[in-house]
Amino acid sequence: MGDSGGPVVLMVAEKPMLAASISRILSRGSASKRDSRPTAVHEWAGKFRGRNVRFKFTAVTGHVFSLDFFAEFNNWGAVPPGKLFEAGTEKKEASKSHMCDHLAREARGAAYLVLWLDCDREGENICFEVIDTVKRVLNRSALRPGEQQIFRAKFSAITDKELHEAMANLVEPNENESLSVDARQELDLRMGCAFTRFQTQYFQGKYGDLDALLVSYGPCQTPTLGLCVDRHDKILQFKPEKYWTLAVHLNVNGRKVSLDWSRVRVFDNEVGVLFLKSIKHESVAKVISVTCKQKSKPRPTALNTVELMKACSSGLGMGPHHAMSVAEQLYIQGYISYPRTETTRYPESFDFVSVLKEQSQSATWGHAARKVLEDGKPTPKGGTDVGDHPPITPTRLATELELGGDSWRVYDMVARHFIASLSSDMKLEQTTAVFQIGDETFSTSGRRVIDQGFAAVMHWVAPDANEVLPKLSQGEEIPVQSITLADRQTSPPGPLTESELIGLMEKHGIGTDASIPVHINNICQRNYVRVESGRTLVPTNLGIVLVHGYYKIDPELVLPTMRAAVEKQLDLIAQGKADYGTVLRKVVSALRAKYDYFEQKINKMDELFEANFSPLAATGKPMSRCALCGRFMKYIASKPARLYCPTCDDTYSLPNNGKIMLYKELKCPLDGFELLMFSTGTRGQSYPFCPFCYNNPPFEGMRAAAGAGCNHCTHPTCQHSMLKHAVCPCVECDNGSLVLDPNSSPKWKMSCNTCNVVIKLFENAHRIHVTPNLCACGCAILHVTFNKTKSPLADGETELSGCPFCHDTLASLVEVRHGVSRHPMHRRGRGRGGRG
Repeated sequence: MGDSGGPVVLMVAEKPMLAASISRILSRGSASKRDSRPTAVHEWAGKFRGRNVRFKFTAVTGHVFSLDFFAEFNNWGAVPPGKLFEAGTEKKEASKSHMCDHLAREARGAAYLVLWLDCDREGENICFEVIDTVKRVLNRSALRPGEQQIFRAKFSAITDKELHEAMANLVEPNENESLSVDARQELDLRMGCAFTRFQTQYFQGKYGDLDALLVSYGPCQTPTLGLCVDRHDKILQFKPEKYWTLAVHLNVNGRKVSLDWSRVRVFDNEVGVLFLKSIKHESVAKVISVTCKQKSKPRPTALNTVELMKACSSGLGMGPHHAMSVAEQLYIQGYISYPRTETTRYPESFDFVSVLKEQSQSATWGHAARKVLEDGKPTPKGGTDVGDHPPITPTRLATELELGGDSWRVYDMVARHFIASLSSDMKLEQTTAVFQIGDETFSTSGRRVIDQGFAAVMHWVAPDANEVLPKLSQGEEIPVQSITLADRQTSPPGPLTESELIGLMEKHGIGTDASIPVHINNICQRNYVRVESGRTLVPTNLGIVLVHGYYKIDPELVLPTMRAAVEKQLDLIAQGKADYGTVLRKVVSALRAKYDYFEQKINKMDELFEANFSPLAATGKPMSRCALCGRFMKYIASKPARLYCPTCDDTYSLPNNGKIMLYKELKCPLDGFELLMFSTGTRGQSYPFCPFCYNNPPFEGMRAAAGAGCNHCTHPTCQHSMLKHAVCPCVECDNGSLVLDPNSSPKWKMSCNTCNVVIKLFENAHRIHVTPNLCACGCAILHVTFNKTKSPLADGETELSGCPFCHDTLASLVEVRHGVSRHPMHRRGRGRGGRG
């Protein structure tokens, strides 16, 4: 790339793929890519505000910072949950990717900052996270007098026209919108953590079969769960009522036609029998009238996020969380416009003709796009403009071969919806025929399409061919095929579908178009709701008990009204009509009062738990002895896994998502508890651990690891500690050590005690021993004894000492199963993990 010699313009997008796409378009293909960690930098020379400049375009990977309490408040056992409403908070770097260092490094000396974050409130908040990270290193001396330094790009699609217009019309970042996100984050953190900690500690300390890692509360999550339980309750409370109706079938030119009784139904069987007797011997039904009316089915309004999620759930069988991930990817690739919007009205300046001309080339729906163009200027249905992004539309033609899978299915739906919204309404003719049988009247209706309109592209909305009535004439007599008295019963409402839930959340103001899929995903992952066939949502026993408990104590905790009131306050902050600090203090005070009342009345919810779950003492099976009383402790396998000592009434948390077993009846030298073995299978990790040390880490390194086994322990003499089995720093993560699993013979392996890296070692080895000697790369020298009949060594040798990464013979027998292998000798400033 040529150097313009002018000032530097740093530009930042929300995702690396977005930075690459925007750079390619703005530089007209001239940008060069420079690899940098954690995200690449794209560079080119060009013009900015009339000056020759050097552009640098990089990206973050979502939020740069996350909000958390100060460290002293993160100890669940030491801090009462109610204290979290007044605890100090801080913003911490959101990931371990060193994004702040990367941004500061690229911004150093730059004259201008242009922010290309997503154009919603969350994106505005990330803008200010980037600004806070780099503003100290920007070069103000390179600016002209009074010149603006920080800019915000507003765009809705990754197209040439949209991006160049955004670059020509840069604005200032909106601090009020960012502050509204800060307020939401703090309110959700305080309320969610306080309620979750209290509920989890209270109920997991009493019941053994909850099957949930957390008994969580969320200001949006819980009202979402409430909607699911409300439908479930209505189904259970529904009392079906039996009724009877006359079921008549005619034979019209060989086709069976069913009739509807004008009286609809009767609730007395004897009355129904009387009506049946009055007509059961009739052989014909006389047509007394045939009426035809023209009706129209209106075309859809433009597509917004909620309708996109509903359509994907009901039409494609795709969950909202996954659907939005796919839509986001299509947006980044430039196939559709920004998929997070509440607007259903196209802007006046929207170029329908250009998009339709491109879509008319499609082999799948091109005919429908050409029809709209032939009919003249498109006239979309009204819709609502809420002032955010335009509706979701295709921005580039795609084929199934090009996209494939779920990407194609979502793109297909977006493109069809766009063309349908510009098409004419579907015209129908509805025919109703009325029949006389004895003294009773019956009717039947049918529909046929006169003009397909938008149904030409959304074919699933058109009536089936069997909905068309056979030709009938007034006075005609039709043979009766059968007359029966059918006994039926009234039906309860159906199970709540995912699509219905999304609509209810939008109606009640629960969450935003961006967070709705997250809240639905949360209640499923936390074992409050199951997704069943037809993407219906059925609450679990735990979910039902929680919601009923909230209703007994404080219904506002589960009703959507409380969250809707908070959202209104946040909207005022975003609009600059309310002070951030004042709103925060007022709402936190109200939430604290609700928490205090909930804590005082928790026994009302506990009554429901007692009736539905088993106490710890009645759960689990004996596994290992307690060192304090010498009695057996019970192993409770349901989540969260734990040991319970009925004698001491103590509970010990265990690792989850693996198998727990007794480890050779060996004891921890520190506390005398019997050791256990945790394993995720032959291809995964396994390590011994002491249940007491796991919950009460005796060494600093174990305390930092939060729930560590012997593979973190630095006991100087224990044969199971990390000091005896650590080989080297992890080849993938920054904090872990690779620890030999001495029990993995004959399929030897070592695994990281922090991340998921597992390294397969020498499969035919009879014994592997970690020596105290070190290789120049910092790894421990392993002494390996191979099986005599399967030794890979020359001349029948069976013993070899060497570094598993540097020794040619040993290195050829090593295989990394998870993660990316990087030789430990390239780790700067890191000694051997845990061995000093």
